[in-house]
Amino acid sequence: MITELRTERLLLKKMEVSHSSSLFKIWSDPDVTKFMNINSFTDESQAIEMIEMLDMLYEESKAIRYSIFHLESNQIIGSCGYNSLDFENLKAEIGYEISKEYWGNGFASEAILTLVSYAFHNLNFNRIEAKIEPDNKNSIKLVEKLNFQFEGTLRRSERSKDTFIDLNMYSKLVTD
Repeated sequence: MITELRTERLLLKKMEVSHSSSLFKIWSDPDVTKFMNINSFTDESQAIEMIEMLDMLYEESKAIRYSIFHLESNQIIGSCGYNSLDFENLKAEIGYEISKEYWGNGFASEAILTLVSYAFHNLNFNRIEAKIEPDNKNSIKLVEKLNFQFEGTLRRSERSKDTFIDLNMYSKLVTD
């Protein structure tokens, strides 16, 4: 699995513990974590633990998470990646979040398009999935703009912040 992907404005680099300070700032913002399946972080050690857990999944070829660097400022502005990699069925689930100060600039679209392209053209995957809370209107608008198809609602599908939540399933196929 490639550890770096580059776009016109972004560098997606495999998450490292050295990124923890920047990621903590993002993951401690309640507006950013509102639709993530984590509570807002209160200590940088939580970011370190998250990065180490994601690194274990990477070592097992089950997932990879990238820190999103804004090339112009060389700042980490979010993260994205494959929350799950299923090589048997040639599919992946993507996830992403962007620091609030960078919302509305097309950075999430740019990062997601890069993940989708890499999965289809380099991993030869057939399907990319995005599971999004029904109230996360901005994320829904984003994946619909990128031609993901709504497939339905997974009722009380996941436990998040001590409650079961619905998730809307979106997908994009290599043939789309």
